[in-house]
Amino acid sequence: MAGFDLVVKGKLVLPDRVIDDGYLAITDGRIAKIGTGTPPQAKETVDASGKFVLPGAIDGQVHAGSQKPPEGILRSTRSAAAGGVTTIIDMPYDDAGPIVDAESFRAKVAVVDKEAMVDVGLYATIRKENGVAAIPGLVEAGACAFKFSTYESHPVRFPRIKPIDMLAAFEALAPTGIGGGVHNENQEMVDFLIQKLQAEGKIGPEAHGMSRPPIAEALAMAEIYELGAAANSRVHVVHCSIPRGIEITESYKRQGVKATVEVCVHYLTLDEDDMIRVGAFGKINPPIRPRHMVEAMWGHVAAGHIDFVSTDHSPWPVEVKSNPNIFKNASGAPGLETLIPALFTGCEQHGLPITTVAKLISEGPAKYFLLYPKKGVLREGSDADFAIVEPGRFKFDARNTVTIVDWSPFDGKEFTCRVAATYLRGRKVWDGKAVLSEPGYGNFLRPLRGADAA
Repeated sequence: MAGFDLVVKGKLVLPDRVIDDGYLAITDGRIAKIGTGTPPQAKETVDASGKFVLPGAIDGQVHAGSQKPPEGILRSTRSAAAGGVTTIIDMPYDDAGPIVDAESFRAKVAVVDKEAMVDVGLYATIRKENGVAAIPGLVEAGACAFKFSTYESHPVRFPRIKPIDMLAAFEALAPTGIGGGVHNENQEMVDFLIQKLQAEGKIGPEAHGMSRPPIAEALAMAEIYELGAAANSRVHVVHCSIPRGIEITESYKRQGVKATVEVCVHYLTLDEDDMIRVGAFGKINPPIRPRHMVEAMWGHVAAGHIDFVSTDHSPWPVEVKSNPNIFKNASGAPGLETLIPALFTGCEQHGLPITTVAKLISEGPAKYFLLYPKKGVLREGSDADFAIVEPGRFKFDARNTVTIVDWSPFDGKEFTCRVAATYLRGRKVWDGKAVLSEPGYGNFLRPLRGADAA
C-alpha cells in the first residue's frame, strides 16, 4: 500500500548542498520525507532524474495591478506558475487605488482568494499625508511588508514619502517585526536631469541611464538606511542596481542596523547595451547599468551580500513602450517567466553553485517576508512547493509566454535551463506547456508569527 501521496526523484537543491540521487516524499501538500537512493512507494511517482528540483521561487516584487489596464492577480499568478514561481508578493500601487488602509487591503485579499493560481502575499503602503495611523490596521489585516518611495511617480498612487513621515512609519513598524522597503532614487536630482536632457534634445534610450545616475541611487539608499537606523526597525532597499549601493548596505549591516537589500534579476543579467538595443522595453527604474557594474554586482552575489533577487514584474502594454522619446514611456517589464532561467544562467556563467539560486529566489525572500520555513526551502514539514528545472540550451521567445504581453527585454536570449514543471503544495500547476491550476487554488499568505515562524 502506498505510504505517500507523491514521490519526486531528481537532483534536490537544499540550502547547503545538492542531493544528486534524491527524492521528496509528499503527503497532504507538505514534504514528509527527504532521502536518497531508492524512494518509498507512493500513489504517484515523478521521475525527474537529471533535472534539478528547486524550492518554488518567491517573487518578492510583482506589480499585478499597476498598469493601464492592469494584468491582474489571475493573469500574473498564471504567469508565475509557468515560471516556477509558487508565491508572488504583490506591490500596493494598484491603478484602481493604492493599498493604504485595512479596508482596501481586505478588498484585495478577496480578489486573491477568488483569482490566485499560486500563493500570494501582499505589500501595503501609506498615503502621502497622514498615512502612518493606518499601519497597525494593515499589519493586523496581514501585510507581509510595507513599501515607501523616495521618488514620486504619481502623487496618489506612487507618492514620495517625506523623510519625517517615513521615519514615523519605520517607528510604527519597529515593534511589529514587519519590514519596510523603499524605492531608492533621489527625486531632486532625477527630475533636474530629466528636464536638462530633454532640453538638450537627448531623448534616446541611452538618456534614461543618464537621467538616473548611480549617485542618485546611492544618496537615496544612505537616507533610507539612516531613517531605519534611527527607528531601530527593519529597513530594506527594494531594487539596488549599483555595486556602491551594496557596499552601503554592508556598512549599515556591520553597524548593527537591520538592513537588507534586494536586487532585480535584470541588474545581474542585462546591461546598458541591452537597454539601447531593446529601447523602451528595457526602461526600468532604477535603470539597467553598464556591464562593468553588472559584473561587480556578481562579486557581491558570490560574497553573499545580496539578501534576495526579484523581478519587479510590470507588463505594460506595448503602446506605452513605443514612444521615440524615452521619457514618455512607462517604466517596467515582465519578468515572472524569466526569473529562474535568467538567474540560473547567470550563476552558471559565473561559476556559482545552483544552491545560490535557491538562496536568492526562495529562501531569502521567504525569510524577509516572514514565510520561512513554511515556504522557500525543501525541508521536511515545509509546503511541497518546487520547480523541476531542466538544464540545456533554450532560446527565450516572449511570444510563447502566458503573461498578458508578448514582449520582454530578454526576448531572444539563450538560457541554460527551462522550467519543466511547477508544483504548489504537491500539486502540479505547470507541466512545461500549460498552466494546470485554476483560479482560487492559490492561498493568501499571512506572515508567520510565534511558534510558526523560523
